[in-house]
Amino acid sequence: MDLTTLAFAMGSAWLSGINLYATVATLGLMQHFGWVQLPGDLGYLSHTWVIGIAIGLYVVEFIADKVPAVDSMWDVVHTFIRIPAGALLAASAFAHFDPTVRLIALLLGGSIALTSHGTKAATRLAANTSPEPFSNITLSLVEDFVAIGASALLAKHPIVVSAVVLVALVISIFLFRFIWRALRRMVAGRREAAPA
Repeated sequence: MDLTTLAFAMGSAWLSGINLYATVATLGLMQHFGWVQLPGDLGYLSHTWVIGIAIGLYVVEFIADKVPAVDSMWDVVHTFIRIPAGALLAASAFAHFDPTVRLIALLLGGSIALTSHGTKAATRLAANTSPEPFSNITLSLVEDFVAIGASALLAKHPIVVSAVVLVALVISIFLFRFIWRALRRMVAGRREAAPA
C-alpha cells in the first residue's frame, strides 16, 4: 500500500469533518491550477462546477458558523454530510486499488471524519453556551484557517498532515471526554435550577 495515498486519504477525511467545503474547494483549486496531482479519483474535485458548488457552500457555512444557534443546527445536519463525505474522499484516493482496500479506506475515513466532526461539534456546542459571541467567532475562524491551510499542506506534504491527524485524534479523544463531562454538568445544573 502506498503510504502517501494512505496519508492523503486519512488527512482529507479528517479535514472534511472540520470543514468539508473549504477542504474540497482548496484541493480542487490546487489541482485545477496544476499545483498538485491528487491521488486516485480525487481529480474530480478540480471540475469547475465542483469547485463552484464547494465555494458557494463554504460561503454559506462561513456565515452560519458565526451565529451560535444556527451553528449548532448546521453541525447537526452536517453530521449526515461531513462523515459520509470524509469516507468517500478516503475511498476515492484508493480508486485504483483492490476493492477490499477501498472498503477499508472508506471505513477508516468515515471513522476519522466522525472523530474530527464530533470534536468540532462538541467544542462549538460548549462555546455556544457562552453569552458572548467572540469565542464562537474565533473558533469558526480557526477552523477555517485549519481547513484551508491543512488542505494546502496535505496536497504538498501528506505525510506531515497524517502526523498532525494522529496527534489530533489523540487530543480529540481526551478533549471530547472533557467536553462531554462539562456538557453533562451544565445540563444537570439547568435541571436543578429549573422551577418544579
